[in-house]
Amino acid sequence: MTSHGAREHGPEGPSAVEIELRRCFVSGLGGDAAAYRQFLDALACHLRAYLRRRLPRALEDVEDILQETLLAVHNARHTYRAGEPLTAWVHAITRYKLMDFFRAHARREALHDPIGDDDLFVASDAEPADARRDVGQLLGTLPDRHRVPIELVKLQGLSVTEAARCSGLSESAVKVGIHRGLKALAARIRGDA
Repeated sequence: MTSHGAREHGPEGPSAVEIELRRCFVSGLGGDAAAYRQFLDALACHLRAYLRRRLPRALEDVEDILQETLLAVHNARHTYRAGEPLTAWVHAITRYKLMDFFRAHARREALHDPIGDDDLFVASDAEPADARRDVGQLLGTLPDRHRVPIELVKLQGLSVTEAARCSGLSESAVKVGIHRGLKALAARIRGDA
């Protein structure tokens, strides 16, 4: 067993990531669409984090490679052998997609990097995705006159003048919307409202 495989199946057995991904994947193969969606979502978080570590100078390509890898996993799902580590199978598919990317982008030096040394399932991008979802849900509780200025100025980085132009609000309405919206969000987070 490779050192990568040893991480998924150490003396204590399969990792929690391996167990959960395999459970969702196998249930998905059995027809449980929700479990398969959960598998793809969790896998995407791990793959995104892995690809960002592998491609720090090509972050703009990460989402494309991620989608290609998820599609390859989906298309090759019938080749998975029950009893084998799922994470090792996914890792092999991911390696091929990375090598395809390196070849296509003439990054010959990257072809010689030890691609198996990084552990694909060490980290997940779930926390940033969860944070974005949580912020989106919180903002969704605000009226548009507060939510839109916060999104434009605080999240998209527009100036108050640009936000006013985009939203059709006056500059003072943008400032008031941000102030009142942030105050309302702080109260919700504290549990005051």
